[in-house]
Amino acid sequence: MRKVIFASHHTLAAGMKDTVEYIIPNAPEITAISAYLDNVPVEEAIKKALNGVGPDDEVLVFTDLLSGSVNQGFIPYLNQPNIHVITGMNLPVIMAVVLGTMGQKITPELIQKSIADARTQLVYVNDYLQAQAEADEEDE
Repeated sequence: MRKVIFASHHTLAAGMKDTVEYIIPNAPEITAISAYLDNVPVEEAIKKALNGVGPDDEVLVFTDLLSGSVNQGFIPYLNQPNIHVITGMNLPVIMAVVLGTMGQKITPELIQKSIADARTQLVYVNDYLQAQAEADEEDE
């Protein structure tokens, strides 16, 4: 079984879950942890989300901030080879990793390739459009 977890401060995870389920209707089941909206400690929410994960299961975790408490809450679980944590959650990286690993066993190399592919979507559009316009002028 494959489990996908989105974990963030406030409601980013819930919103991302809703968006991903809309764009990728056949995505694996997604659990959203929206930390600090109630009195449940983030460590408890993480433990609940990982409850029942066995050694043959694969878990993809996407968090919002590298040094944030939500991401840090997953660190104790990284001794399990089937749990993969990716931080800096955004739609391109989620789509690249989820789609890039569908039907395949998750490996660190596959995740790294998917992250590299997703990085191409991080663009300062002002400069991009300027470069496109300059290229068009040169072609004329």
